[in-house]
Amino acid sequence: MPLNVCVRAYADGAPHRDDRPNVVWIIPDDMSANFGCYGENAVETPNVDRLAARGVKFTDAHVTAPVCSTCRSAFITGMYQTTIGAHHHRSGRGELKIQLPEPVRMVPELFQDAGYYTSISGWPAGKPKKGKRGLGKTDYNFEWDESVYDSNDWSGRAPGQPFFAQIQTPGGKLRGKDSNGWAKVRQSAREQFGDVTPLDAVKLPPYYPNHPDVIEDWAAYLDSVRLTDAMVGEVIARLESEGVSDNTIVLFMTDHGISHARGKQFLYDEGTHVPLVIAGPGITSGTVRDDVVEHIDIAALSLAAAGIDVPGWMQARDILADDYKPRQAVFSARDRCDETVDHIRSVRTKDYRYIRNFLPQRPYLQPCAYKDAKAILIAMRQWHDAGKLNPVQEAWFADHRPEEELYDVQADPHQIHNLADDPAHAQTLNEMRERLNQWMVQTNDQGRTPESSEMYDSDMKVYVDGLRGKQGQSEHLETIEENIALMKRWAAEGK
Repeated sequence: MPLNVCVRAYADGAPHRDDRPNVVWIIPDDMSANFGCYGENAVETPNVDRLAARGVKFTDAHVTAPVCSTCRSAFITGMYQTTIGAHHHRSGRGELKIQLPEPVRMVPELFQDAGYYTSISGWPAGKPKKGKRGLGKTDYNFEWDESVYDSNDWSGRAPGQPFFAQIQTPGGKLRGKDSNGWAKVRQSAREQFGDVTPLDAVKLPPYYPNHPDVIEDWAAYLDSVRLTDAMVGEVIARLESEGVSDNTIVLFMTDHGISHARGKQFLYDEGTHVPLVIAGPGITSGTVRDDVVEHIDIAALSLAAAGIDVPGWMQARDILADDYKPRQAVFSARDRCDETVDHIRSVRTKDYRYIRNFLPQRPYLQPCAYKDAKAILIAMRQWHDAGKLNPVQEAWFADHRPEEELYDVQADPHQIHNLADDPAHAQTLNEMRERLNQWMVQTNDQGRTPESSEMYDSDMKVYVDGLRGKQGQSEHLETIEENIALMKRWAAEGK
């Protein structure tokens, strides 16, 4: 008999046991699949590896948006962010708001309606956080009621009441943006593990240069992976100590890939491919799934695991269902990130990735104050200016982009060789192009219409006002304002 048992009273007055499973999501920020069970050998990740060994590991899971708020807006509704109008990063934060379209509702609300206790926290769970009620990171782009979460810790539930808990951890953000952040995360690793990831263990993707700062950043990132793995172990240990582990489904996934030049905010695998590991009652140990799945699917599978009907409006699918028919393709979208306007769409199958750049006249590395302040981007620009980049690395500094990109992900896992102009791949290009066209129409991709100047101005006002008067932010604020002016000028010029 499961250990987490709740007694429920029904209309006939007779008590009934509630043995529905608890559902726990552990979702770190800014982290790719750099875990041992996914082939990473520079660091050890015993806790995520053990979770995979006793459950199911998805090797080809992808986010529908490679940046925090749009990704989170999608998985918390089980809907494409482009369908619900939440596709611009940190949008709807100003005077103009975004409302969820009917009949879309948030996953925790559906759990609450079914009698579950809902919580969202950082880690350790229940630790006081800034903001109302100390809730963990939400970052949703639409208006929502905080009451969909009962608290910031599942310990507040009634005795035996099943719970749905989101644990949102810093993940790759632990390493910060420069040497100060690297030193802090490496000190944390040294204190917890007795050592740090050696620089000579770093193996960079071929599109990044072996600049000392890039190598040190990646080593610090790997230490953040180790610390994240330790957090996963602590969550599981708490569930075990409370006697609820046997009746709890634990899901581990990151919100998008590593925050790097070609990762976060872009639609290559480094930005969209994430780990997805699920273990708990009813899940066969040691299962490996290599079909492509979307991160929004965690909404449907979690509801189904709790015996809650998956709403018909939900685009997510229960990928654990016995009658599940595997997706043939998954889709990702990138739109405005902070002040930087962009419009990119992608289709990913087992064998190919197709990317369409709707603003090909703009450079890959458009001005973006958030990313440009990172030491790794500064280092890459230094070597670009000094002529120290090889052709693969130098390509990222092009002033324009191709309208279409096509990659054979089996032969070219780093997505370096664009096959869009190769006659031998013309049929594949046409098929992938048509897949995207159909998806944009069928899902009512709202990104097909540019963001209004009124909404852009509304969100930018909140962005810049939040930095005014803050110590040490004057130069950063000036950069943002210059970028905003540039975005408006480019738009007026049709660029």
